[in-house]
Amino acid sequence: MDYKDMKFKIWTGCDRGLCHKACGRQDKQLNTYDWLEDVPGNTDTTDLVEVQFKNTRKGYYHNVNNLELNKGDIVAVEANPGHDIGVVTLTGRLVKLQMKKNGAVKSPDDIKRVYRHAKEIDLQKYEEAKAREHATMIESRQIAKRLGLQMKIGDVEYQGDGNKAIFYYIADERVDFRQLIKDLAAAFHVRIEMKQIGARQEAGRIGGTGPCGRELCCTTWMKNFSSVSTTAARFQDISLNPTKLAGMCAKLKCCLNYEVDDYVESSRKLPSKEIHLQTMDAEYYLFKTDILNGKCTYSTDKRLAVNLETISAERAKEIIEMNRNGERPLSLLNNGKAKPDKKPIDLLAGADISRFDKDKTGRKGNNRSNNRNGNQRRNGNQDQQRRNEDRRQNPRNHGQEQRNSRPQRNGRQNNYRGNRQGEQGNQPPKPVNNNQNED
Repeated sequence: MDYKDMKFKIWTGCDRGLCHKACGRQDKQLNTYDWLEDVPGNTDTTDLVEVQFKNTRKGYYHNVNNLELNKGDIVAVEANPGHDIGVVTLTGRLVKLQMKKNGAVKSPDDIKRVYRHAKEIDLQKYEEAKAREHATMIESRQIAKRLGLQMKIGDVEYQGDGNKAIFYYIADERVDFRQLIKDLAAAFHVRIEMKQIGARQEAGRIGGTGPCGRELCCTTWMKNFSSVSTTAARFQDISLNPTKLAGMCAKLKCCLNYEVDDYVESSRKLPSKEIHLQTMDAEYYLFKTDILNGKCTYSTDKRLAVNLETISAERAKEIIEMNRNGERPLSLLNNGKAKPDKKPIDLLAGADISRFDKDKTGRKGNNRSNNRNGNQRRNGNQDQQRRNEDRRQNPRNHGQEQRNSRPQRNGRQNNYRGNRQGEQGNQPPKPVNNNQNED
């Protein structure tokens, strides 16, 4: 089935206060939800309309011809010189509020007019001009590089009638592009306008998907860019990792400013990091905090996580007040009771420690020697067990065996005694026969 041949009927009615003209996003960026679209007489209050062009460029125009304009209509508007083609994105009362919010128009004389609804010939010229934008951007970059200019041309936008081209560029320093304008005008034969933008504006014009999985905020709804600093990350207790804090534009993410006010308000309820808690058993130091939940985790060591205890901010302030009065609670717990003694856990309980003695080399020679040594140890253990058993059954024989097993020592003692007796009686010592017991 060819979907081009199918005709879809769009229901123009409203349901529950919503209308497709108000919330329709179409294919344009920076969509504005017109919640006053269905209010009777909304478009009669003002003739101003908001028209959007390529990417995020918008303009405000007077509907001097009283055309019936709705959101999504393609119109031809006044330009300098010629005319431009854009899409109506907002009508009615909200247009004045948008102009005041964005500060797009400095004086009423700067507001131009809406000519007409775009005709077929206008759309053809518009498509032809848009088809030249990419090739023009590539060639303009080559010209700027040849001139040695420290700038980057990020995007090119042709006017609807093709008589003018806007070159969006990024530069860190001031650039003298007078010669560049002459070369571009000679190369493309159109009127040249140079417009400097920042890295955030470039990301908004190009578009993309952020790490959160949604379209970039600068592409969908953000119109004004506020400065973002690392202070916002410190308030939210976020690690200062440049790769995670940077967005698609290589700058700090704009979403760091979304919740910083809530974190600042919640952090005021937490105790200071410089204050230590004194208890009967130890001194605790603030280790980490859960800002939004109002929880504080304390450690008995300044730099390491030792004996961690998590308490509420109210309990911490209560202990601080007690320490100021010279009192010390038994513990950080809310009930004031001492912590139960934790018995050490034996990780090797019931484990076979002899498993470390097993040889895992897998060599045959080692296995044989290990088996031989193991057999010898087993035989020695069996002999020792037999001796112990005999010793228990015949203790007297065991004593006699011990005396008979030391004949040399007894002979030495007898010689010593004989020598002593010979010296006392002035008689030569009698020889002692050590082999008497053998007869």
